[in-house]
Amino acid sequence: MSDVIDWTPKAHAVLQAASELFYERGIHAVGVDVIAARAGVTKKTLYDRFGSKERLVVEYLTERDDQWRRFLDDRLTQADPAPRGQVAAVFEASAAWARERGRKGCAMINAHAEISDPTHPAYAVIVGQKRWMLALFTELAAAAGVADPRQVGEHLMLLHEGAVVTAGLRAVENAFTTAAVAASALLN
Repeated sequence: MSDVIDWTPKAHAVLQAASELFYERGIHAVGVDVIAARAGVTKKTLYDRFGSKERLVVEYLTERDDQWRRFLDDRLTQADPAPRGQVAAVFEASAAWARERGRKGCAMINAHAEISDPTHPAYAVIVGQKRWMLALFTELAAAAGVADPRQVGEHLMLLHEGAVVTAGLRAVENAFTTAAVAASALLN
């Protein structure tokens, strides 16, 4: 199998089916038979395009991460460019994402619950997204002029991830709004 995927309509159908199923049911709970059936292809076609379920998981998480980054970037571009406005925009974007696309919580956190082996090819995608978010929060903290941008970035990240988890569990009403208020206070 080539490292480059031939993105035929059938390959896109497989990825779409896998994405829906992995997010709804969990990665380990979904077999390639079910994915192929949902996509309307044979298992042979699935393996011809992706080579393995592991590769399909990597593509699912990579696509989900790309969608999130584009979604967030659009909102950051439209938001107040001041650091405080940018931080608020991250929390607002996360709330919108959760309403529109995240009723079962964060796909990366959910995937990590199933894939915690650092040698699994999808692990780098999972951790990469969270490191990217930490870097974003650290950059915004530095732009705000706080004394210790790394520490404040970590605190912002913890507030964000806590809001992501509690919103997914529906454990805290308005989790993102509450976290955004606390995040704003960290920038003083």
